Amino acid sequence: MNVETIREYCLSKKGVTESFPFDDVSLVMKVMNKMFALIDLEEAKTISLKCDPDRAIELREHYSGIEGAYHFNKKYWNSVCFNSDVDDKLMKELVDHSYEEVIKKFTKKLRAEYDSLP
Repeated sequence: MNVETIREYCLSKKGVTESFPFDDVSLVMKVMNKMFALIDLEEAKTISLKCDPDRAIELREHYSGIEGAYHFNKKYWNSVCFNSDVDDKLMKELVDHSYEEVIKKFTKKLRAEYDSLP
């Protein structure tokens, strides 16, 4: 998996936008203005994804390409390397999981807005 493929996959999800709120090399993916992924474009090696805390620890123990995300709360965020032991299928599953982790925390109002999207 590479940066462009994962970017396109993220953007194919409902309610997703991309922006550069921190600098010009950190591409942030948001669903309904809530971040679920950050792609480092400078090195183009990693994506940071939100994760259930128990699953985050389990993933880090089983995959050398997954570690606590730099500059994030490592309890909830993993950094996943593109060229590692994480295959494309798992990478997409982790993006899906991050997206779902954010959606499940939506307020009722935000969830209603999300549900009304085409």
